Amino acid sequence: MSEEAKELNLSGLSPAAGSVKVRKRKGIGEGSGNGKTCGKGQKGQKSRSGFGLISGFEGGQMPLHRRLPKRGFTSRKKVMKKNLFKPVKLKTLAHLVGSGDITIEVLKDNGLMSGRQKVKLLEGAEFKEKIVIEAHASSASAKQAIEAAGGELRIIK
Repeated sequence: MSEEAKELNLSGLSPAAGSVKVRKRKGIGEGSGNGKTCGKGQKGQKSRSGFGLISGFEGGQMPLHRRLPKRGFTSRKKVMKKNLFKPVKLKTLAHLVGSGDITIEVLKDNGLMSGRQKVKLLEGAEFKEKIVIEAHASSASAKQAIEAAGGELRIIK
């Protein structure tokens, strides 16, 4: 075997000087400097074995998350995805009748809905002109009132 092969032996490998610190052996005699209390000080909760602190624990004081007032709630209807329609009465659409078909864009432009809201038409007025109205849902009486005037209701999915 050559000299280089002897130097590359796995048993001869060692870390670079100063890269590895010696582990502090707590509780191994007074002469070590970490005997008796093992660096935990004198008495108290933190010095005991098995100590573990729950996050948010404030030493018995009323914790912050219980001191602050509770605000708002999540509606069960929202969670179950029920009743998420913006109700619009037919009498509010009466002033839009002369402008032609009432589409979703027309409703948005007139401030009757916003963003991704869905519109549900409710009864409230009788139409004299026949008109085409777009909505996501409708009550039976609103549909009947539109069709009685000769109009059409388009339900959008």
